[in-house]
Amino acid sequence: MFNIKLVCNILGMLSCISGLAMLTAVPFSLYYQSNDLWALVGSGLGIMFLGAMTWYLTRKSRKQELRKRDGYLIVTLGWVVMSILGAIPYVASGAIPSYTDAFFETVSGFTTTGATILADQIEALPQGLHFWRSMTHWIGGMGIIVLTIAILPLLGIGGMQLYAAEVPGPTPDKLTPRIKETAKRLWVIYVSLTLMEALFLLLGGMSFFEALCHAMATLSTGGFSTRQGSVGDFGIYHQYVITFFMFLAGINFALTFSVLKGKPHRLWANEEFRVYVWVSLMLIALVTSIVFIREDINLEEAFRASAFQVISIITTTGFGTADFTLWGPFVMLLFFVLMFSGACAGSTSGGMKLVRFIVIFKNSYSELKRQVHPKAILPVRFNGKVIHADLISKMMAFFLIFVILFVLGSWLMTLIGLDFVTAIGSVAATLGNIGPGIGKVGPGDVQNFAQIPDIGKWVLSLLMLLGRLELFTVLILFTPFFWKES
Repeated sequence: MFNIKLVCNILGMLSCISGLAMLTAVPFSLYYQSNDLWALVGSGLGIMFLGAMTWYLTRKSRKQELRKRDGYLIVTLGWVVMSILGAIPYVASGAIPSYTDAFFETVSGFTTTGATILADQIEALPQGLHFWRSMTHWIGGMGIIVLTIAILPLLGIGGMQLYAAEVPGPTPDKLTPRIKETAKRLWVIYVSLTLMEALFLLLGGMSFFEALCHAMATLSTGGFSTRQGSVGDFGIYHQYVITFFMFLAGINFALTFSVLKGKPHRLWANEEFRVYVWVSLMLIALVTSIVFIREDINLEEAFRASAFQVISIITTTGFGTADFTLWGPFVMLLFFVLMFSGACAGSTSGGMKLVRFIVIFKNSYSELKRQVHPKAILPVRFNGKVIHADLISKMMAFFLIFVILFVLGSWLMTLIGLDFVTAIGSVAATLGNIGPGIGKVGPGDVQNFAQIPDIGKWVLSLLMLLGRLELFTVLILFTPFFWKES
């Protein structure tokens, strides 16, 4: 039923990539003479050896066909294995002694959530581990599976099944007919934008190390910072640069590719992008006016803080320059609702994605009209094209399952002792891959996930994986029909 050897072969390859990525932190450990050098070297080489042995022992399976079921299994297990292995250097170095905490931090990195258990130890974390922490974001942002898809065809394995499982959104837009070329071009855009942001941050006086870490966290919409106060510890220029690149990271990468090919008209022609722009602008204007009236600050400071927080939440990046929970209950509730949104499909952001809200809203409006005109044919259109009923049904199912998981997750968190606000805040922040939530896991300097009981951290880790892989990819593995012979 399943090509187990082929699954293990690809997981071995993923382990090799993980170990190799871990070793990229070694130069920073050497340069800064931090005490994490041998933990990174030993973990990286050990993981590469384990992955290479697994790959070698199952190498004959490469001639077998990769089926859709195998794709779902590889994607889910790939993220789990990467997280299990990625936590090792934290524990080995002693920086995060608890494996539960290390696993939570690693899952948060690979899923680009940005939720952290580091209370007041962020700046005390060795530079090598800081870079590895940012690297988990950067790899997870585009998807370790997409990177692998670019390599698999060279080994004689087709990657379409993996792409379908990795990008299960409603309208995955392939840039080219060949999945190999698609993955390569996505990574070219991703790397280019990351280097561009790092350069702009460098020009503003940020150190090379911090510029690179923050650029990686921005384009991945991750949110891990090297500072306790996040981006608020940097200057005005840096805050505007990061705000701009967070916004770019929330755009469908296929649209970004079209602009780079000299077709900018496709950007505004895209309905989801227009909604993304208008929602962002309206929320920035609304929050700016409220903050300007409530707080004793000038208009520019109110605008900068509001724009940064709005873009950070809607793109699910999770960076912070201010504690939005102190701006009053209206703003806090507004941001809480925004946590479920996400930016555009095809971007690195989490959440439900705006396209789903657009289609569900249009479908609901059509149903209202149908009550008055029951015989009318009222197709739902997106970007001028009719959306088929089965796709609308999938979006409605996704929305319903997302809400059910939020309710169940919140209930479980209250069951283990969290107060109501912290419970719903932690679940919204992890399921939506946001990072900071509300309550005791809010964006304040002393608020994070360290205080969550261990069982709660495992629950939230599962929610992060579910949110990053858009629910169905993981949940389908828990259904009996997935494991039955077809």
